[in-house]
Amino acid sequence: MRFQAVLEPSEEGGYTVYVPSLPGCISEGDTVEEALTNIREAIELYLEPVEDDWLVEESGFVRELVL
Repeated sequence: MRFQAVLEPSEEGGYTVYVPSLPGCISEGDTVEEALTNIREAIELYLEPVEDDWLVEESGFVRELVL
């Protein structure tokens, strides 16, 4: 998968980085390299399935989509 990350200089120094296609996926770092490393980890955690995600009502069903 590919994502675009937006890096913005922070007023306190360093960079804030976020992924527009993943709402709420945000991180920061003192350098560009650190910010990019941190956002990669944030993306992995964002996409990691959560056990509660699999609570399906009795009449519901699950289908897997491949992109």
